[in-house]
Amino acid sequence: MTETDDSFNDEFPANFDERLPVKSKLAFGLSQASMNLLQMIALGSAITFYYNIKLGLSEEWISLAWLIFAFWNALNDPLFGILQERIDTEMGRRIPVLRFGSLFYALTFIICWFPFMGNTQIALFWNLVLVLFLFDSMFTMLGLVQTALPAEMCITQEARSNLSLYNVILGSLGGMVAMVLPLILLTDETSTELNPFFQPAMVFLAVVAGSVLFVASFALTENEYARKEESFGFIESMIKTIKNKEFLAFEAMNFFHEMAFTIVTGSMIYYVQYVVVLRGLLASIPLIIVFLFMLIFSFLADRMVKKRGLKQVYILGLIISSIGLIILFFAGDWLPLVIISLVVVGIGFGPVTLIWSPLLADVIDYDEISTGKRRETTYAGMNALLTKPAISIANAIFLLVISGYGFDNTLIIQPDSAIFGIRLGFTLFTALYFIISTFAFWKWYNLDGEEWLAKKTELGKIHIQKEKEYIAKLQNEGKISKVYQKLYREQQES
Repeated sequence: MTETDDSFNDEFPANFDERLPVKSKLAFGLSQASMNLLQMIALGSAITFYYNIKLGLSEEWISLAWLIFAFWNALNDPLFGILQERIDTEMGRRIPVLRFGSLFYALTFIICWFPFMGNTQIALFWNLVLVLFLFDSMFTMLGLVQTALPAEMCITQEARSNLSLYNVILGSLGGMVAMVLPLILLTDETSTELNPFFQPAMVFLAVVAGSVLFVASFALTENEYARKEESFGFIESMIKTIKNKEFLAFEAMNFFHEMAFTIVTGSMIYYVQYVVVLRGLLASIPLIIVFLFMLIFSFLADRMVKKRGLKQVYILGLIISSIGLIILFFAGDWLPLVIISLVVVGIGFGPVTLIWSPLLADVIDYDEISTGKRRETTYAGMNALLTKPAISIANAIFLLVISGYGFDNTLIIQPDSAIFGIRLGFTLFTALYFIISTFAFWKWYNLDGEEWLAKKTELGKIHIQKEKEYIAKLQNEGKISKVYQKLYREQQES
């Protein structure tokens, strides 16, 4: 806190504007890109293939490692989420975690690619379990911040959709690098030996992503008044969250959504290597197609939200994604139809990727209307408790399916039965997950329509009042927050 700025006190408006400066939105998008870059490699597109094909760990051991990891993966999120609500520093409760956690996030990513327990099946198994535990703990701490900030930074669906657009565009670039680079460095038609550039590339990515996260934290803002509110106890917080019926509806949808996304992002490398048989730079073509059309149709989805609302646009995206994956199954290895199918999948992913975060923010708004508290990381943590097991379950199911159809990780060219298993697990299983997700969301989620928008308008007024009361308190104490001075002046300039 600083001495009172009289000119600021005189000018500060009663109707505080929640619009964000462009550099804050860019910082949010770049931090998401850095998060995606490391997370999608370590927990998605590369680590299973790396341990399975390059290090020789069997599908059964990897499936067991993912299932064991599922317990910690679920439990650490609500624990860290509720604890994070209790942080109260001059920098805030989210920003310090992001800023100082960036270093450890990068370090735990690096050790994922340097096994240190030996080369036996048991040693590799425990090495995989350990690095999953360590990396995910850091990802959880930073990911909770990234999930929580949009709900704090703005209130309207349009504003959140716009912020999410930055998130999708920049975050998708990080995600695309995370998926394309392992495809280039890990796929090889002549050998299962590790490319000598792979491990140095992972270290380089960790340094870049950690640095971007650290720098981006200086341009992000959060609600100051919210961290001054008294928090619920741990058990009470969990109970109140579970009683939120809209949260349960969201989770029914999100569990299967998470399973589908895990397979598409995590198992694409198997599909490209063994089904369409693309390697090196050519292996990146399917992913580039998906991401390119996802980005293009994110812009269209952002406009559609203003006319149709989040729910309708999201359901449309889920349905289109399902159709694309079904077509992909029947495409086999015929590249022209494969490309058309992936275009359809990319079109569907546009609204699905854009709207997920604003949907969770609406669930948090609904909770605030009921409880009077802002509990972003509690909801981010509880969301992970209920849906993160989907990641492990999806990975385990895919590996067990391909193993059941005769996949052999020592072979460069797989038998026809194994190729069919990869097609089945990658396309039809994933389409089924999206279809179940669509039904659950359509049936039970109700935060949509004029009545809900009216409630959000009232909530916006409550936020303004809380903001005014908090600023008045600071003024009475002869001090005012640098964050509020900076944010207000940036808004005036923009």
